Amino acid sequence: MSPLELITDHTIQNVVIGAALLGLISGVLGSFAVLRKQSLLGDTMSHAALPGVCIGFMIAGSREMGILLLGALTTGALAALVMLMLTRNSRLKTDAALGIALSTSFALGVVLLTHIQNQNNAAQGGLDAFLFGQAAATLRSDLWIMGGVTLVALALVIAFWKEFKLVSFDPQFAASLGMPVMWLEVLLTVMIALAVVVGLQMVGVVLMAAMIIAPAVAARQWSHRLESMVMLAAVVGVAGGVFGALLSALSRGLATGPLIILSVSSVVMVSLLLAPGRGFVWEGIRLWQGRRRLRYQQVLTTLYRLALHHDDPTFRSEQGMLDTYHGHRTRAALRQLLKRGLVEWRSAPPEEPRGAKHWVLTPRGRDEAERILDSLGRGES
Repeated sequence: MSPLELITDHTIQNVVIGAALLGLISGVLGSFAVLRKQSLLGDTMSHAALPGVCIGFMIAGSREMGILLLGALTTGALAALVMLMLTRNSRLKTDAALGIALSTSFALGVVLLTHIQNQNNAAQGGLDAFLFGQAAATLRSDLWIMGGVTLVALALVIAFWKEFKLVSFDPQFAASLGMPVMWLEVLLTVMIALAVVVGLQMVGVVLMAAMIIAPAVAARQWSHRLESMVMLAAVVGVAGGVFGALLSALSRGLATGPLIILSVSSVVMVSLLLAPGRGFVWEGIRLWQGRRRLRYQQVLTTLYRLALHHDDPTFRSEQGMLDTYHGHRTRAALRQLLKRGLVEWRSAPPEEPRGAKHWVLTPRGRDEAERILDSLGRGES
């Protein structure tokens, strides 16, 4: 397919715009879910949306998108509110309450979907597409609904930005200031349900949870402030959504929803690996540097203790003895110490075999060893 055909194709336009709207709202609202340690909330609400879709169809008698999404919003928000009630009024932990709400509501949705399919109603064709999404079926009228929902959600985030920020990081302090913490949490929960509703047509019930979580997780690796995290999550969501949609258009036969999720998840993997200060690669480098530093500090303090023991600041320590004492080769550590000017190499005494290397602390090395031992002594005390 040529670039011109991509731009002018009406179906592709609908899919790309819908994916961008989904990425935008998912990135913004998913950031609050991740910070509130409620990553499974999106999973619960997306599965809880299925009975709402079925009930909406049973009421309307057709696949009227507005009615279906309203039903999905109602049951999704209701499941989340049940979860909040269970955690506040019982001894259940959040994960247990989420599991109860998810499994019960999804089971109800499957029962209702089976009931509708057994009625042989021609209008129910394609209703099961809400399980995995059917982006190609997105109409321009659906985009107006998705755009309206996204606009409402973003307006609420802007209007209650300070309150949402405080509730996400320190709900106890927010309560002490007299903020209605419970109602703010309810509002945030309903807004995440709005994001789920936007994504049902694009990625479906099963994959929607990943769309809520993934952009926020990727953004969290690169940012230290909520403002930058939310904006970056929105960018990741939009870029992943658009790229997945275009990839699906170029690869005929590949489902759009899974490709969108894979696109966003690839950004998550890169972020987890390479994000400065938090990525696994940098963490591995820091660990390697720490072990290397610890190893040469151990060799340095050993040379210092040997010099003290023999009451000779210029005591020569043979490398083979150091290897035996530490249980590993010390050549690399000694080379590092030599490079830093903390030790120097001396030739072996006449009575010892030729070629044996002996190492002596420099005055700078003695000062450094004393500093290390002094800091260790303060740490132990």
